[in-house]
Amino acid sequence: MVGELNALWGRIIADELAKAGIETAVLAPGSRSTPMTVALAEHPDIEPVSHLDERSAAFFALGYAKRTGTPAPLVCTSGTALANFHPAVVEADAARVPMVLLTADRPPELSDSGANQTIDQHRFYGDSVRDYRTLPEPEATERKLRSLRTTLARGVGTSIGTMPGPIHLNVPLRKPLEPNATDESVPEGVPDGTLPNGFEGRDRAATSGRDGPFVETIRGRARLSDEERRRIADAIEHAEAGLIVCGPTEGGSPSREALDSLALETGFAVVADPLSSHRFGTHHEEVVVCGGYDGYVSTLDATPDVVIRFGASPTSKALRHYLRDSGARQFVVDPAGGWREATFTATDLVISDETQTATDLAAAVDRKRDPFADALANAESEYWSIVGGEEPPEGAILADVVDLAPDPSTLFVSNSMPVRDIDRFGRPREADVTALGNRGASGIDGITSSALGAGYGTDDPLVLVTGDLAYYHDMNGLLAVSRSGVDATIVCLNNDGGGIFHLLPIEEHETFEEWFRTPHGLDFEHSAALYDLGFARADGRREFRDRYAESLESDGTQVIEVQTDSERSHEERRRLARAVADRFRDE
Repeated sequence: MVGELNALWGRIIADELAKAGIETAVLAPGSRSTPMTVALAEHPDIEPVSHLDERSAAFFALGYAKRTGTPAPLVCTSGTALANFHPAVVEADAARVPMVLLTADRPPELSDSGANQTIDQHRFYGDSVRDYRTLPEPEATERKLRSLRTTLARGVGTSIGTMPGPIHLNVPLRKPLEPNATDESVPEGVPDGTLPNGFEGRDRAATSGRDGPFVETIRGRARLSDEERRRIADAIEHAEAGLIVCGPTEGGSPSREALDSLALETGFAVVADPLSSHRFGTHHEEVVVCGGYDGYVSTLDATPDVVIRFGASPTSKALRHYLRDSGARQFVVDPAGGWREATFTATDLVISDETQTATDLAAAVDRKRDPFADALANAESEYWSIVGGEEPPEGAILADVVDLAPDPSTLFVSNSMPVRDIDRFGRPREADVTALGNRGASGIDGITSSALGAGYGTDDPLVLVTGDLAYYHDMNGLLAVSRSGVDATIVCLNNDGGGIFHLLPIEEHETFEEWFRTPHGLDFEHSAALYDLGFARADGRREFRDRYAESLESDGTQVIEVQTDSERSHEERRRLARAVADRFRDE
């Protein structure tokens, strides 16, 4: 009977997830999770993806949710398996990415017993999850089945809520676990099947679910009152100079239409982080969209006195410091009431839906474009005229990746230098390029898997730009190329170690080379051969453009390695920064 109940439990988990809108599940193989794995793999409305490495699996699910806005539930066995999910859970928490974790566990009586593959899984991820529940042990009673469905439906709803993020459901299961196991524990009088005699007809909702989620989460939008809206509108209308800042965000809030309306009615320019969903794509022709600010904002004398901020803290340190030192009144719009402003100079936290806020404020103000917006438009044009074709070696690759990316396409950029280079050298363009990155906790682990997960969630061409250390960290993730059928162009900027440390004072210390830059000397061509990927090296910018175009036009996945000298790249960055500063001072 236990095996039948486990199978029932797994089928109801899969069924309720599908009814809650889940279309993909990521399964890491293991014995204790067998009932869930089998049920999800066999469900007709769920696409299962098998991933052998739990850490890579979790980042794959993270990337999928970043691209689609919908979680791909993760399933693993008990013990250290769920510990390998943890880095991705941390990122999902910090970046507000939906995630559903289904971790199989041993029966409660085996806790603290020394039993094999048994650890304390209770609240394992601490405060990194939005909600935690230990599911009841499988039992064919109406109340428990309703409880199971309710917990699953509410869990998915919480994961995609106003503060999206991970939820953890711990699932204790006892043997036998396999659907084909001989179950000698079935008592007399219990027929073949999954339910005790007479149960089937009493509560069809408990066994078969409802039309849609068992519990539908109806979520209202936080909206400003008339008085609050008028107060912000007054500040905007009386501003001598204003600015809209769009930081990294998942899902592109506010909407493009609402953002453009706000920019047009306030006369404010838009500073768009590459991960904001607003640097790339079509805007109203009169909206000023700035993307080169990281290279010139520190040279500006003029500052805004009112700033409206959406999304997380900008990638650009120069921009963060510019806003910090501006003395402006800064309105940080966050529907969940979170605080993502680490200079602590923002003055107002606006707890309201971003799109609704932008729409309402646009309707409440009527202001002509001010000279500050025109000055930013001129600075933007001047900046690109200076840097175009003069980018440092690594920055040139990011500039070309953006400029030549297909329309549409999904572009995933690694932390460390790639995201900084796309911020400084990724010029705004009208193409529908969805740029993503793991900026919640900003680690370099799981980058490849996150990108492949994002690619799995879209039909767009996928481009990944990663550094050599990030590539090394997640080589296991490359197995997903064949197992999930994702085609990608992977650009690996190989400067043989931690090039970003050249930006820090430790560069001048005697320990720098061995303990910080840490050159590895690895030949990544072998990794491509291991996973049956195409591989090419590009020597210089012109050859890279050729290899990049060839890959974009080819089937399958290709790794394009560009070997660079990190010290020279940073010297070129400094040289170009001085040239920009000199030109702006002469204006």
